[in-house]
Amino acid sequence: MMNITKNRIRQEKRRRRTGPAVTGAAVLLIVWILSLTWRNHSMEISLREQLCHVILRQFVPGLTGEASEDDGAAGDDAGYEIAADDVFYEGSESSYETRIESEISYEPILERQEIQNAPEAEEGKAEEGKTEEEKPEEGKPEEELAAAASAPVQNRISREKLNDFDYLIQNFYTVDRTTTISSDQLNAGELLEKDCRITKREDGEPQILICHTHASETYLDSVPEDLSTTVVGVGRRLTEILENTYGYHVYHDEGVYDTDRDRAYRVAEPHIREILEAHPTIEVVIDLHRDAVGEDTRLVCEENGVQMAKIMFFNGLSRTTAAGDIEYLPNPYIPDNLAISLQMQIAARERYPGFTRNIYLKGYRYNMHFCPKSLLIEVGAQNNTLQEALNAMDPLANILDTVLGGKES
Repeated sequence: MMNITKNRIRQEKRRRRTGPAVTGAAVLLIVWILSLTWRNHSMEISLREQLCHVILRQFVPGLTGEASEDDGAAGDDAGYEIAADDVFYEGSESSYETRIESEISYEPILERQEIQNAPEAEEGKAEEGKTEEEKPEEGKPEEELAAAASAPVQNRISREKLNDFDYLIQNFYTVDRTTTISSDQLNAGELLEKDCRITKREDGEPQILICHTHASETYLDSVPEDLSTTVVGVGRRLTEILENTYGYHVYHDEGVYDTDRDRAYRVAEPHIREILEAHPTIEVVIDLHRDAVGEDTRLVCEENGVQMAKIMFFNGLSRTTAAGDIEYLPNPYIPDNLAISLQMQIAARERYPGFTRNIYLKGYRYNMHFCPKSLLIEVGAQNNTLQEALNAMDPLANILDTVLGGKES
């Protein structure tokens, strides 16, 4: 008891000696910081935050979650992390971390536009609806998969409601903090009126290109070095269904462009251009991906007793919140990209409720500038099984045929 009392007396004497000195230094720093305002506003803000933290830590340590070593205990971590959900419209969604491409890929963008404190490229997605923890059943018979893929309209979505921008964006979209969008660009009436149909060819020339910017993306039970068990295998399954069941001609590019993931989109671009130049009959480009989420998130739904991975449509807007349009990443087809993804989303929601997550909007381009009907689709995540991802191709193919075939929605 005596030792504790002596410690507290020493701590009080130390505070009394250092308190005036810290206060005096704080006043001088504040005056100096204010003198810099006209020169560097961001420096003023940064230094002010640090100064406030020092003062609070000295005089009111409880507010910072810290305790001095003299107190004989380490403080709890009281830092705060701003989630993406704080800065964009939300529907009934739960947040989690994910990635499309790593942060280093955007260094040229940040350098050219001189954006400071740029948002991290690997965060900010949100899942629609609840997550499910059940262990999936695998190896369902083909007839059950076919039944799951031929669902009639179950949930008619009011076109009148879709014309309400707030309703539309809160229920069908997740807007990443790197970008913004307005009702002028996201006009449901105009997007749904766009003609996304293609005519099936009799000459065998491909109409659809399926590619994989990140061909190395794997699933829970993928076999190392075996592309057939990665997202490429999922692309093979989608190709097979589109050709054999629906009569489309598909070019499946199995090129691997992500040996350096940070440069994957730049590496893939010339190869995709070469394919499109060699096959001018291609009207639809589908970049098939696999998402990455927190391990406690399960992107699984069930159709006719078949467990399958949820999918997500993704659009790049070539616009950052901080600096506006990215002029050197032009995409003249953004309205068309938005149209086909929304039409796909509506068709999916009406036929397969719970199969799709919200359409994700982000600030960059993602090679969606090759043609008007460009789609980037995320199939499940790293903790889905390969079979769940393969099962999801049946309803996805049906949705594609609904939109590309101009069938009543």
